[in-house]
Amino acid sequence: QTCALPISRVMATQAALDAAIARIAALESAQASALGGVRRQSADGGDAFLGGAVNPGDTAWILTSTCLVLMMTIPGLALFYGGLSRAQNVLSTVMQSFAITCFVSILWFAVGYSLAFAGCGEDDNCDYIGGGDKIWLLGDTKTGKPVVPGSASGTLPEPLFVMFQMTFAIITCAIITGSVAERMKFSALLVFIFFWHLLIYCPIAHWEWGGGFMGKWGVLDFAGGDVVHISSGVSGLVASIVVGKRRAWSSGAELPPHNVLLTFLGASLLWVGWFGFNAGSAVTAGGSAAMAMLVTHIAASTAGFTWMLLEWMVKGKPTVLGVVSGAIAGLVVITPGAGYVDQSGAFVMGLLGGVGCYAGIQFKHMVGIDDALDAFGIHGVGGIIGGILTGLFANPNVTTVGGQDACDASKKLDGDASEICGPAGAFYGNGEQLGWQIAGILIVALYSAAGTALILGEIEE
Repeated sequence: QTCALPISRVMATQAALDAAIARIAALESAQASALGGVRRQSADGGDAFLGGAVNPGDTAWILTSTCLVLMMTIPGLALFYGGLSRAQNVLSTVMQSFAITCFVSILWFAVGYSLAFAGCGEDDNCDYIGGGDKIWLLGDTKTGKPVVPGSASGTLPEPLFVMFQMTFAIITCAIITGSVAERMKFSALLVFIFFWHLLIYCPIAHWEWGGGFMGKWGVLDFAGGDVVHISSGVSGLVASIVVGKRRAWSSGAELPPHNVLLTFLGASLLWVGWFGFNAGSAVTAGGSAAMAMLVTHIAASTAGFTWMLLEWMVKGKPTVLGVVSGAIAGLVVITPGAGYVDQSGAFVMGLLGGVGCYAGIQFKHMVGIDDALDAFGIHGVGGIIGGILTGLFANPNVTTVGGQDACDASKKLDGDASEICGPAGAFYGNGEQLGWQIAGILIVALYSAAGTALILGEIEE
């Protein structure tokens, strides 16, 4: 009995010490999940990343990831779409992906990066769009920080961060072409991409990743469920309706893919490239990137196998096109939650994503929408499913440095665990997160749809 009080005090002191150590570890790490998205920068233009020194390991991984994500568009998406198109349109289809890569790259470094990630002046509101500090990557004399080899964005050289984000902007615009394939004039497409990139993509990227209002709300989008897939998928759906149906499709003709092998090769490159897309979005070479890579592979595998089984049951036999479409659907679904969910969450997301995207494509055909290469059926539907499921399955044991024990110990220590505890979904006691996820999805979908309709309406006139 005489030892009870001292021992209890020692135990309390040890718990406090453990919580303090966990807090220090969290503050010194640059894990994206612990920060709710390391990608983001603060609204005043300063970096929201922890630490100031460039990390060689992080730099090497993001250099690799940048190459992987660029490979997703050229040649990955180009081959995927090229194989799905008819033989007479294959060259124009791959040309669109390649030309968009060139065009959006110019737009991004000239203006887009600044609109998405530059800060604002002290008296300006950066909730909705970035400032002009990084136009042409030069900066201005008052508030700008020029992008030079020695400038840093967190633990990365800033030129690398610019390039990494550029690859996301490229593939987002390229995805849209799948909805209007085989029927939109090339010149009109380039005009559309010019305005869509600057007026739709860049603001949405800023809202979520650049210090805008969605990021402040706590909407979870680790690698682009909202920013990339919902924006491009919904815009593709609207574009397919505004531009109109293909003549052969309207007449009821069968339009099978002309070369499934090209589609298989493209899908395989997309799968490998997606490791740079999702694991690279940790912007660190640590455990967060490793976990994101694991859950990405689990979701893709589960969705691909699920789609294959569904097709087998419905049509009597599985197909190459079905299994690769399912894998891409799983990759899309896991994208918003790649840094937030565990292996069980990834499995369920892949399972539901395969079923949901398969059903979405069948429904689209039933209602007569000519989304030629299923950009909306895969990316739009998959992004929506993934965003909602992230709000359910976000696991604090994944998103918290030191796990749930460190989070609980920090709460007991001072009641403020915001620096330790990562995001949690509804299945882990935070039902509010699901509401924020749905709000983010609705905002991005409505803005993308309205903006796309306005842009195409002006082009048609």
